[in-house]
Amino acid sequence: MAFLWLLSCWALLGTAFGCGVPTIHPVLSGLSRIVNGEDAVPGSWPWQVSLQDKTGFHFCGGSLISEDWVVTAAHCGVRTSDVVVAGEFDQGSDEENIQVLKIAKVFKNPKFSILTVRNDITLLKLATPARFSQTVSAVCLPSADDDFPAGTLCATTGWGKTKYNANKTPDKLQQAALPLLSNAECKKSWGRRITDVMICAGASGVSSCKGDSGGPLVCQKDGAWTLVGIVSWGSRTCSTTTPAVYARVTKLIPWVQKILAAN
Repeated sequence: MAFLWLLSCWALLGTAFGCGVPTIHPVLSGLSRIVNGEDAVPGSWPWQVSLQDKTGFHFCGGSLISEDWVVTAAHCGVRTSDVVVAGEFDQGSDEENIQVLKIAKVFKNPKFSILTVRNDITLLKLATPARFSQTVSAVCLPSADDDFPAGTLCATTGWGKTKYNANKTPDKLQQAALPLLSNAECKKSWGRRITDVMICAGASGVSSCKGDSGGPLVCQKDGAWTLVGIVSWGSRTCSTTTPAVYARVTKLIPWVQKILAAN
């Protein structure tokens, strides 16, 4: 009986830190965002990490996809001398139970181009695994054939600038709900720069901005938050009437699976 009890405890633990289901529920008040964003509920986006250089400067976001792996944008230019900070909400606070994790290896997608910003994805293998908890857990990855239609209301998070000309980034993690756009709609703003390895969202009074790069665009699928996009590029002034552009994760999943399997 003790063995069965243990098994059921493990099952409960598994669901506690299953992907895409935060222990602390996020509260999104409709359409608002990182420019025009709002503070997140502390701990409610447990996969969100901060990428910081040796001086502690936050330069990009990222998402935990397991205890050992983080996904971010290739254009962030992450090095093994940088660190991944998990479990953070307020970057101005010393009271938080954060995990500062070293990076063992950086896998930048070899097809990434800084000129076209295509295939804007990098995988980071952590030197020591993240310890999953109420405030640290993984986002779900989509499968290559998952469909997230235009109009789907999704969420993006980050410590990026709340005004493009702001001197500094906000201390507290910002969040926003924003709708996905079809690539045809997105091309009305960006023309031929939009390719099938990109997905657009926003143009709804909210926008991602500098410092949000590499962070997540997540949509709910079967009750779990799933990584649909990686903050990639957009308007230089973080315009809230122009779509922001994200790396389309469903198109990049075959490469992700290949790297995870080989390492």
